Amino acid sequence: MVFLHRIPRWTLLAAVFVLLAIGMIGSGWVAAAGLLVLAAVLAWFAYLNWPALDGSGRILRIVALVILVGFAVGRALEQF
Repeated sequence: MVFLHRIPRWTLLAAVFVLLAIGMIGSGWVAAAGLLVLAAVLAWFAYLNWPALDGSGRILRIVALVILVGFAVGRALEQF
């Protein structure tokens, strides 16, 4: 069961900013891991909200996840 209402509101926002900062400032696998964890969290929220979304909302979330995973793959491959 999901108990997001028990944690302070700022905690999730801070976690998103930290993961995004790791992904944008870091390099290589560390940055890719931060972005992939962020993508997993956002995919989880998209899954939770999926029944309440219309078609454009679903497409927007899928496009955002594809872009985020694309950035993660780019960060992972920049070593090579």
